[in-house]
Amino acid sequence: MVSWKYPQEDTPMRTTRPRVFAPSRSPAPTGAGGGLLPKRDLATAWLLVVLIAAPAWALTIGQARDMGVEPGTMGMALPVFLLLWVTMMAAMMLPSMAPVAITWVRGIGRQSSGWTRAARTTEFVGGYLMVWTAFGALAYAALALTGDLVADRPTAGRWIGFTAFLLAGLYQLGPLKHVCLRHCRDPMSHLVRYAGFRRPARDLRVGLHHGAYCVGCCAGLMVVLIPLGVMNVAAMAGLALVIFVEKLWSRGPLLSRVVGMAFLVLAVLAPFQDWLLPGLRDPMPSMDGM
Repeated sequence: MVSWKYPQEDTPMRTTRPRVFAPSRSPAPTGAGGGLLPKRDLATAWLLVVLIAAPAWALTIGQARDMGVEPGTMGMALPVFLLLWVTMMAAMMLPSMAPVAITWVRGIGRQSSGWTRAARTTEFVGGYLMVWTAFGALAYAALALTGDLVADRPTAGRWIGFTAFLLAGLYQLGPLKHVCLRHCRDPMSHLVRYAGFRRPARDLRVGLHHGAYCVGCCAGLMVVLIPLGVMNVAAMAGLALVIFVEKLWSRGPLLSRVVGMAFLVLAVLAPFQDWLLPGLRDPMPSMDGM
């Protein structure tokens, strides 16, 4: 808004030029200067994150210790893999998306109570997990294919690793990553849009919509689990940290580009450095097979 001052009689009239205000940038979900949650609610949100993510990490680490890092699906059937995949995603994704999710759930709590609140919250969480489950099914197919290729031709792992790192790097630097990361970093406008969704199944649609953006933001990072190993705990922890910083740090987009360039460098090195491909090395044959 431009304010005008009327000049006094003994003061020469001056023309005041309207000031042009640059559009304000919405803060990150947990950014300073007012985020999506008040400080007290934000503290509660992070407590819930710890209570949910910590057991998810414990289960993932325990399962990884038992299974090790091997090519392919490691003999898991699709339902078992998807159950493990959802647990992994809860551990890796929850810290970065919790503020937005809890903001929406708080809105549900204001509008409903009892069983209605529980049902709507379940719809929202279910929609989010449905998207990651569908992506997990694609990951299972990719792992099964690469596992078969490595079993038939062990040297194929080098070129699979090259392709995976190359695709991940190009995706990190591409426009779709930018669009999805911008959504995840500045979700306020989308939360307002979600409020306009019509019933029925509004909360399910919100979960699906936000989950789709989350998958789009992290898809390139998930691809590198093929060469690094889907049960590689160190790789999962590193990727979880990158996802967290990308979404919540003020220079997250810069980190995204740096990670993309690093993946391109790894793509060049992959055909010549087997240590970069623990998830594509054929395991040693057992004594029974010798």
